[in-house]
Amino acid sequence: MQKNYILDANILIHDPHSIFQFADNTVVIPVGVITELDRFKKEPTDRGYNARTVVRLLDGLREGQSLATGVTLENGGRLIVYCEPDQVLNGGNGHADAEILRIARVIKDNEPERPVVIVTKDINLRIRADAAGLRAEDYESDHTLLNEVTEAHGEERLAPEQLETLRRDGTIAANGLDATPNQYLLLRSSGGEKGTLLARYDGEQGCLRTLRNPENGVCGVKPRNKEQYYAVDALLDEELTLVSLLGKAGTGKTLLAIAAALHQAVRKKRYRGVLICRPVVPVGRDLGYLPGDLERKLAPWMRPVLDTVEFLVDTGGPIKGLSDGAALLRSGLIEIQPLTYIRGRSIANRFVVIDEAQNMTPLEVKTVITRMGEAAKIVLTGDPWQIDNPYVDRNSNGFTYLINRFTGQSIAAHVELRKGERSRLAELAADLL
Repeated sequence: MQKNYILDANILIHDPHSIFQFADNTVVIPVGVITELDRFKKEPTDRGYNARTVVRLLDGLREGQSLATGVTLENGGRLIVYCEPDQVLNGGNGHADAEILRIARVIKDNEPERPVVIVTKDINLRIRADAAGLRAEDYESDHTLLNEVTEAHGEERLAPEQLETLRRDGTIAANGLDATPNQYLLLRSSGGEKGTLLARYDGEQGCLRTLRNPENGVCGVKPRNKEQYYAVDALLDEELTLVSLLGKAGTGKTLLAIAAALHQAVRKKRYRGVLICRPVVPVGRDLGYLPGDLERKLAPWMRPVLDTVEFLVDTGGPIKGLSDGAALLRSGLIEIQPLTYIRGRSIANRFVVIDEAQNMTPLEVKTVITRMGEAAKIVLTGDPWQIDNPYVDRNSNGFTYLINRFTGQSIAAHVELRKGERSRLAELAADLL
């Protein structure tokens, strides 16, 4: 049965091409939603970019057709921009939520045989719709349930002689092994002997490989558990150009990523430099506009990066002769940039770290990944249980989406860090609070 879907502004800003995701149903955009987009279109942010994308898309669709009576979409659906008679005079300046509820009621009364569904990321609007006897849903086209993400690690048993061969030669054929490409495995002896071995399944070669593990660690940081060994191996392998590190607070995601970036770019000179990006999303109440130039404005957001760099300098010694974290950042070897300014760039021969990736939308993740050029490596770290962006959750954020889409790709690896190593207090807080 065909349905009428009424879209809120936050859906269009989340995914400008969402109007094409409803098959052969009718998509309705209230004119008040267009007014909301108009307020955002001049912003130099992703929200502004997406708002401009939507209005350009709608303007292109109306050529030769009328948005008022309905535009036929390529997927067989229909798009209508709904404008009530009294809104012609006031330009749709009423409250958009109230307008959406009112229009949903009108359409439901006029077409009782067709279900009407309000699609919004606003939880309050979904509650109000339900109280009014109207159906409301979240936008689920880009949802990836966190508990459905492919298991990052596994455990297998091998014959004692196979384990010995792998330990000696560093590789062994993996005939009949049920594993996804670049999945990390804890190998045990099938004969019951003690001793284990960590390995990664190379899907292209059909073999198991032992892990990379520098004797002195990376910038003085040594793995403390098997998941961190997995992470170090993925971070140091140049053939793996995309690595995702998932874990709760204190598991070492950011520390290992930045340590590996400095190790590869400075100590090994395999990359021209390091680029570190974070979404500019506040925790708690926003402080508003901050004074000073761009560097001063970004200082509060990038302080965690500076803390990490200073820790690495203290642990592993001077980096390129610099023993001060702030001086190292000023040297230009490490470039720090908010994600807002990454659009349009082509980033080659860099080790890129995207921190707090759980606060990104799927479209933002796509924008970042498509900026990567030749000889670049990108690492995304995230904790889907600590999301500060009000427009995404653990199932709709870009980080979870990326992990799901890149599972099984030969150039990508995913590691889930499970044990907190920051402190006993931090581990308890992550588990209990």
